[in-house]
Parts: sequence; C-alpha cells; structure tokens
Amino acid sequence: MNSLLKVCGFAMLFLAINISLQAQSQGSDFWDKVDVGGGFGLNFGREYFAASIAPSAIYNFNPYFAMGPGLSYSYVKDRSLKSSIVGGSIIALANPLPIIQLSAEFEELYVSQRANLDGGTFSDDFWNAALFLGLGYRNGPVTLGARYNVLYSDRDAVYSSAIQPFIRVYF
Repeated sequence: MNSLLKVCGFAMLFLAINISLQAQSQGSDFWDKVDVGGGFGLNFGREYFAASIAPSAIYNFNPYFAMGPGLSYSYVKDRSLKSSIVGGSIIALANPLPIIQLSAEFEELYVSQRANLDGGTFSDDFWNAALFLGLGYRNGPVTLGARYNVLYSDRDAVYSSAIQPFIRVYF
C-alpha cells in the first residue's frame, strides 16, 4: 500500500507541476478555463460506516469539449469487513448542445479488503478498471445523468451494477 501511495503522490505532483508550467506559459487564460468539482459521501448506521471523497478538475478547451483528471478514496467498515479503495480517473466531456452532456471516463482503482469471517480472516487486494460512457442533462454547472461501465462483469467486486446514476458539478 505504501508503494501505491508513493505512485499516487508522484502522479499528483507531476500533474501539479505540469499544470503550473502550462499556466505560466499561457498566462491567466489557462486558469479561466479550469473548473473544479467532485463528490463526497458519508453513510453510517449501527455497526456500519462509509465515507468517500473524489475531487476532480477539467480544462474547458472550448464550449463543446472539456477533459481532466480525478482522484478518489473510499473507506467502508462494518462488523466483519474493512475496505479501502483509492484510485484515479481521466474524464472527457462533450457538450453537443448546451443542455446535453456526453462523457467518457476511464477509472483505475486499487481495492484492499479485510474481513473477519466465522472460519478466520479473509484478505484480498486487487486492481479494478472501469470505462464509463455517460449521458446527462446539463443546467449550468450541474449535470444529472447515468453512465454505463462497458468493462463491467458479474464478478466485479467494486460496483454492483454496470449502470450508475450521477450528479456532476463543476465550478
């Protein structure tokens, strides 16, 4: 897990330096075209806790096309299971009409699961890739829609369905 954190840290540093160098070479126009957003979640109950955070940024090349990176982290704990999920993604957004948004997002996640079962301890660490194609209704900075994971299989231990609704917000 430490090597994964180092790789993620290096990638974030590389992106920050690259964005900074581009901003210096392009002047203030660069930052005027960058939007930030993301998501977070918190769910808890008796003997259950889940939290997630997923910041992202996009660069608006023009009114019709934007692209950018995202990071994500999720933690789940219940009576017998602890799970940590960390990863990154790259998203491309196309707006053929002001109210329609098409999206393509590639996501790579590292999953670490630990469980205490009746027969002993279960441990599983693995990588999970997803490629989402989405369609949404856009109103200002908010898009409401659904996305489909074309790499989904019934054995997917991260997502319970290939189709996921979403609310996307960028400012």
